[in-house]
Formats: sequence, C-alpha cells, structure tokens
Amino acid sequence: MAQSQHLTAPVGTVVSRMRALDADLPARDGVAVFNRVYLAVTEEVERRLRTGRFTDPEAAATLDVRFAERYLAAVAADAAGRRPPACWRPLFQFRRHPGVRPLQFALAGINAHIGHDLALAVVDACRTLGCEPSDLQDEFDRVGDLLVSLEERVREDLMPGPDLLQVADPLTHLLGSWSLERARDATWSAARALWALRRFEDLAEEFTERLDAAVGLAGRMLLIPLGD
Repeated sequence: MAQSQHLTAPVGTVVSRMRALDADLPARDGVAVFNRVYLAVTEEVERRLRTGRFTDPEAAATLDVRFAERYLAAVAADAAGRRPPACWRPLFQFRRHPGVRPLQFALAGINAHIGHDLALAVVDACRTLGCEPSDLQDEFDRVGDLLVSLEERVREDLMPGPDLLQVADPLTHLLGSWSLERARDATWSAARALWALRRFEDLAEEFTERLDAAVGLAGRMLLIPLGD
C-alpha cells in the first residue's frame, strides 16, 4: 500500500493541476477541451496504478508524470507570455477561434502531446530510471492503448451525429487525415532515435527541433477553421 501511494502521489499532483486548469478555463476554450481529454487519461492511469494494473508501476508512473509535465510546462509558458514549443503554438493561437470545432481542439492537443512530448518524455523517463527505451516499451504500449481507446471516445463525444456529419463536411476529410495509432508508432521511433543521439548534443537538438516543427505543422492543419 505504501509503495502504491509513493508511486501515485506524483501522478495525483499532475491530476490536481489539470483539474485546476479545468476549473479556471472557459469550457469552449481549445486548451480546456484538450485538458478534459487528457485529464480523463491521467485519472485512468492513476486508477490503474492504485489497482496494480501495470507490470512495472514505477516505470508507468515515471513516464506518465514526465509526459504530463511537458504539457503543463507548455501551458505555463503560454500563460507567462513565453513561447511554448512549436507543436503547441497552433492550439494556443486558435484556442478561442469560433470557426474551430471542439473535436479539432482535442485532436490538435493529442497530436502535439503524442507526436512531440511523448518521445521526449520517454527519454526523460529513461534518464530518471537509468534504463533503456526497450525497458519502457510495455508501459509505453499500455499508456498508448489507453490513449487510442480514449481517442475513439473523444470522436464519439465531440463529433456531430451521423445526421449532421455529411460526406461533404470538411471535418469528415480532416478526421481521415490523422491517426493516433500512426502517431504513436512514429513517436516510439523518434524516442529511440533521440536516445541513440543523446551523446551527440547538436544532432539531438536538431532532431528535436525538426520533430517539434513537423508536429506543429500537422497541428496547424488540424485547426483549419471549418465553421459550424
């Protein structure tokens, strides 16, 4: 029991910070939309840690916290008037745009967090735990499975009903252009590459910047205003 509390306490801290954001932000704010999605994932991770659902709970907790901290750092940077990573800038820029639909905000946040932050979080966790990415793959996959199942629920909750979402609706085509599962696979490859480059600081920095920019471009495409 003490071990469980020790591991879940840091996760509980990031859950509390996300709940505070949820309470502070207007419901229609784009960051608030993503935050609700991510809060549900993190609460589920916390619940599974408490009930012993992870094979390596220390690795799962460390990865989850390092992952969440990158999102929370981006939010704090934007609130303080500093430039967040490029992957997050489209969401912060368009967060109040009336022509962007809630589902777009959710997917843009997921894109930034999975496509960029997760790869860096794997490296952060490996450094913290003194392990290799391969040692984290099982927990990476379990957290990824949670995210994929949540993406399905997000689409169901935020997507217009069949009577409203027509074949000609641009949202239909936008949804078909991005896949969390493909993004997760690419992220694992990026994490392994970053780990391999960790002793070559210039190359690692260049790789990270290019990853950030590419994910930011995808986020900008996901946030094309579509109107009602």
